[in-house]
This record gives sequence, C-alpha cells and structure tokens, in this order.
Amino acid sequence: MTLFRRFTILCTGALLLGVFFAAPTAALAQDWLVSEPAPRPVPYPVIEEPGFAAAVEAGTRTRTGHPGPAYWMNTVRYRIDATLSPDTRMVRGDATISYVNASPDTLYVLPIHLRQNLNTEGVIRNRPQKISGGVHVTGIAWNGTSLVERTSLRQTGYVTQGTIMTLRGERPVAPGEEARVDVSWTFRVPEVGAPRMGTDGEVFYLGYWYPQVAVYDDVNGWTADPYMGNGEFYMDFADYDVRITLPDNMIVGATGDLVNAPGVLSGQTLARLDEASAGDDVVHVVTGADLEAGNALAPSASGTLTWHFRAERVRDFAFGASTRFVWDATRARVDDENRYSMIHALYRDGTPAWDRSAEFARYSIEFLSRQLDMPYPWPHMTTVEGIIGGGMEYPMITLIGGTRDYRRLFGTTFHEIAHMWFPMIVGQNEKQYTWMDEGLTSFNTAEATADFWGNDSWDPAGQSYYFIAGTGQEVEPMRHGDRYPVGTAARGIASYNKPAVALHALRGMVGQERFYEAYREYADRWAHRHPQPHDLFNTFEDVLGVDLDWFWTTMFYETWTLDQAVASVVSLETGVEVTIEDLGLSPFPTPVRVTYRDGRTADEWIPVSTWLGGARAAMLTFPPGDVERAEIDPDRFLPDVDRSNNVMSPE
Repeated sequence: MTLFRRFTILCTGALLLGVFFAAPTAALAQDWLVSEPAPRPVPYPVIEEPGFAAAVEAGTRTRTGHPGPAYWMNTVRYRIDATLSPDTRMVRGDATISYVNASPDTLYVLPIHLRQNLNTEGVIRNRPQKISGGVHVTGIAWNGTSLVERTSLRQTGYVTQGTIMTLRGERPVAPGEEARVDVSWTFRVPEVGAPRMGTDGEVFYLGYWYPQVAVYDDVNGWTADPYMGNGEFYMDFADYDVRITLPDNMIVGATGDLVNAPGVLSGQTLARLDEASAGDDVVHVVTGADLEAGNALAPSASGTLTWHFRAERVRDFAFGASTRFVWDATRARVDDENRYSMIHALYRDGTPAWDRSAEFARYSIEFLSRQLDMPYPWPHMTTVEGIIGGGMEYPMITLIGGTRDYRRLFGTTFHEIAHMWFPMIVGQNEKQYTWMDEGLTSFNTAEATADFWGNDSWDPAGQSYYFIAGTGQEVEPMRHGDRYPVGTAARGIASYNKPAVALHALRGMVGQERFYEAYREYADRWAHRHPQPHDLFNTFEDVLGVDLDWFWTTMFYETWTLDQAVASVVSLETGVEVTIEDLGLSPFPTPVRVTYRDGRTADEWIPVSTWLGGARAAMLTFPPGDVERAEIDPDRFLPDVDRSNNVMSPE
C-alpha cells in the first residue's frame, strides 16, 4: 500500500478536502512523478470590486459571507389601483409609493423604472421589439407637490430617459425619512412578442407594468440600469396592496393573497377551493363547462369586477387574466409541521400537458422546500399558461408557454418555480449577474429532473455548455446581463448551463452533504437580502473551510476549459502506474479509478495544487493486480470537454 493510498484512507470527512485541494506533504510527494512545470495560466485571486470592499469597511458586508452588523436595505410600499380594458389593451393605473430610506446616505433623486418604455420608438434595445407606445405619465407628485417634466434635474421635477424616470423633490430624503410618490399612468399592453409579458388576444399577462423604484444598496448605490430587453431585473423587497378592475368574465391569478374572494368568485368556486385546500388531490375548480355556463365568478351589475390582492415582502407584482382560463388547484406541504401553500394552475382548456401542471407545481414547491431546507414562505404558487415560448417568473406566479409535452412542461415549471428562491427570496442582482439566479436555478432543475424522471440529467451529452466550450463562442458568466453578444448562445450558456455545471462539479469535489451545507447556508444568510457574488463565494469558502479562488476564477471569470487525459497505464509487479496529463487551461483535482478484472476498484485523487503548481503530468501508483482499465472522473462530475481520452487499458 503506497503512502498516497494510506493518506487517502485516513483522511475522511472534512479532512478529505485536503486531499482534493491542498498541496501534498513531503511524504506524500514520494508517490508522485510530476513533470517539470510547463507554461500555463495560473488562476489569479478573486479581487473584490471597490464597492464591495467599501461595504466591508462600512460593516454592511463581511469576508466570511455573512451580512455585516451594519447591513441595511431600503423598503417600499405600493398601493395601486389599475384598470385593464381588453378591447383596447389599455392599462390605467394610479399608485401611491412610500419609500423608506434606511441607508446612512441622503438621497437627492429617486430613479423609477418605466420598463414598458422598451416599446417606445428610439429607446435603446438589445432585442427586436414591436412599438406600442410605452408609458404615458399623466400625473406625478413628490410628498404632495406636483412635479413637471424637465430637461435636467437642476431643479425640482422629473426627467425621463428611455426606461428610467428620475425624480427630484423639493427636499432630499434624509436617512430614516420616508418619501411619498403619487403617480398616474397609462400604457397599451403589447401583443405577443413582448419579452416576458403581453397578450395574444385571449390571455393577458402583466409583468413590469407599473412604475417601480430602483434599488439603492450598500455596494453600488443607485442601480438604475435601463431595461433593454435581455437583461432581467434587480428589485427591492416591498409590500403591495393592489386592486385590479376588469370585465366580470375574466379569471385572474396574481402575486399575493386574494383578500376579497367572496366578492369576485362564485359560491361553487369557493367551495371547490376549500376542497382543494383540505386534501392532496388536484381539484378542477373551474372547468370548461363552468366557463360556458358562466357560473365561475360572482355576479356584477356593472359588468366589471375588482380583484384585491395583498402581498408582503416580495420584490414585484404580476398578474394574468383571461376569459378562457380553466382552474386546477391542490396544496403543497412545505415543512414538517404540516404547513401548506395552495397550488393554482390557470390554462386554456385542452392545452397539451397542462392537465398535470398543478401536479408539477406541487412537486416543485415540495422538492425545493426540502432541498434548500427553506420552506416556501407564501400562501400560494400559481402557474399561468400562455403567450410566450418559454417561461417567466414573478413572486408567487409564473408565465409558461403552453405548447409542450409533459417533460418540457415539467422542466419549465420547475425552473420558473425554483426562481421563487433565487431571486424572489434571495434577492440577487440578476440584472448585473444573471448567473446568480439562472445558474443556481438551472442546477436545482437538473437535480429535480433526475429525481422526478429517474434519468441522468447531468450527462454531458445533455449539457449545452460542452457544445460551445473551447470554440471561441463562450463568454464569462461574470459579464453584465446586457453585455453579452446579441444573437448568439453565449448569454444562455454563461448564465444558465455553465454555472450549473460548475456547481455540479463543486458538489462532486466536496461531497453531497458538505455542498448542501454550504448551499443552504448561503440561502439562509441572504434570504430577503441582496447578496453580491462575493457573498456567495465567501459563504462557500467559510462553510467548507477551503480557498476556492482557483475555482471561481476558472468557472466564472474565465472561459478556460478542462481536458484531463490518461496518458499511460503500466501494470508492474510492484503496482499499477497511471500517468495523467492535464491538457487544458482549467485546473481541477483529478479523481482516478482503476478497475481490476476481478471486479475490485481502487480510487485516488490528484489534488488541484499539483496543477496549480504548473505541472502538466502526474503519476499515481495503485496496488498490483490484473487491471482492466483506468478512468478519470468515473462519477462524471468534472467539466471535462473531451472525455474520449479519460479511459485507458494497460499497455
């Protein structure tokens, strides 16, 4: 038995990380034949952005991944009264926005997102968009004083530039003070083709439809990047009180609790909802026959109904409405104390695969509540069918295109519901760091797909990262969400699949239990807060007790690829010598398994420190025996771009 093998056996649990990451001891090195260092890039240390370093000094962040003792967030309350006129596609809204400045800074302006201005002629976009007119602000006041539109903010008023309207009141908002903004607006709902919302004439889905205050945080100050179509959103947690008035034959699903259900739903519908909340079966709350009979909703003499919703501590509010919706409901158990959340599925009768939508949504909520050890916190989860090809997430509600089979509907449903944790609970800046929510959500989706369908969702053949890695088409995940090449797969790979592949690799290196300990700790520390990438990096390193700068640099800041190969397998009387070559630019610890013809196996690791030291080859010695093959990464978790050279039989 070699010294290396003896070291591997003795180092278990937390100490096993030393085998993967640390430099070999002097005794251990005797079992290595390492090539002379060859020129290769060495991962540089992850350098903090100036804003993050300043936040650490100010006590709002830490280098261990915890929020600092002086951490703060500003808060918002929205009270909105809106009317939707389907015939004209017009939305009219009045809102009172109460903004509380919890920061230590005096705020002289208040940037507000008018994201529907994406549809205005002349606005900068990074995707084609049909012009529908944008937002018309018909009145706005700051603390009761009306504001007028200006060409600059040298005086009281407001300036609109693209999708950002910036306000300047008579006096700034000092620390601890509250500002009130009253605003009235109209816009025409865009037709199908609008990103993430719109109407196809039957289904209306309203996302980013109201004036929303930008985020002021402890790292970057105001984050008021324009909405250009591709990059998504960064939003503060807020409370919403929303009333939506529309025709009395439209069923509505929305963020928040429906607080006036008896005023908008029929007795039959209310009874079926009670039935769904009391059992585990999927109940058909509203059927196609109910729609034809007109007995799903409460009667109205005016021809309209006003649906009243309230939501607390959410980052956005969206709703879907249609005269064609049938409605399925059930419940999901979110913790071990028999706490439940309602599941609703709204879809057009006969839409392929949607008869299982409520089932898929229930599974998603229950799986994620367990997997992340963080119970789903809200009273319901609603899936809405229609108008877009993929899916889009909002707090407590998702929009999912309807034409798909069961597997595709499951995958999209789970992915969008996984966003309820990232970024709806853990409020990352997905605008700047798209991977922080899409990458984590893609990882969770692959885990659930394997659990639900029983397939190998991590098979490299099914991971899109491997199709462009090393081709020159890839870009790094740490790029701003609006700065990816347009019309290529680069954004999708960097934001979705590569980060998921990276997390899968990290899980393989440290083990299931330790990985999820760190992953859950990150979610717990930053629930209902605004983490930066360094908060995630620092939390993992804090929990695991290892320096992972080489990993973050390799997988998130660069486009280097991993290609490790078995160079030779020599069977001697004294042992089996396996030489491994590191052909790529990414350094990773190397798990190697030797399989003997009698069925025995032996496993060893080359620590990453060997490759970080500049080596291009290393040799492992295994116990003697009749060897069938030697294989790198038999559990297939490393992001190796060429697995054709990972297996070899003896010479």
